[in-house]
Amino acid sequence: MEAFLVSTGVVALGEMGDKTQLLAMLLAARFRKPWPIIAGIFVATIANHAAAGAVGGWVAQALGPDVLRWVIGLGFLAMAAWMLIPDKIDGDEVLKQPARWGVFGTTFIAFFLAEMGDKTQIATVALAARYPDLLAVVLGTTLGMMISNVPAVFLGDAIARRVKMALVHGIAALIFAVLGVLTLFNVGRFF
Repeated sequence: MEAFLVSTGVVALGEMGDKTQLLAMLLAARFRKPWPIIAGIFVATIANHAAAGAVGGWVAQALGPDVLRWVIGLGFLAMAAWMLIPDKIDGDEVLKQPARWGVFGTTFIAFFLAEMGDKTQIATVALAARYPDLLAVVLGTTLGMMISNVPAVFLGDAIARRVKMALVHGIAALIFAVLGVLTLFNVGRFF
């Protein structure tokens, strides 16, 4: 349960103001069909995070517990620093492309590609390396993405104007930093 809850919380906070959340707003503004957009986000996230989780599981087995503890701990600290750098997306390119695959297909492809090398994908790799329950991690990170992106699809600009992204990013950075320090000092049942 810990893997699921930590994965959900870390990704939900980490996704706030992320380029994929901005992408969700752009797609909602362009298509004005929230349900196919939400379905595309969900399927793309499951596919992307399952692959990232598999990589994380492989890394955990390949490195061994001592090296892995340092890699994950330092990785979480790096994620903390990365969270403080706001994402931007070039919305003009997304809005100019024709929707040849429909709303669902366009959303799926755009989200899957946007997540490649993104903060939340890298966090999923680290979380899957940290927690042995791959299913809990993937379900948690996917729920975190949905918690962050579904309101963005429905409320878009209203959320962006009212929520101070610097505060959200600061809280997410703090959580990553705490996870990093706890991992480095081998506190709890991490390994």
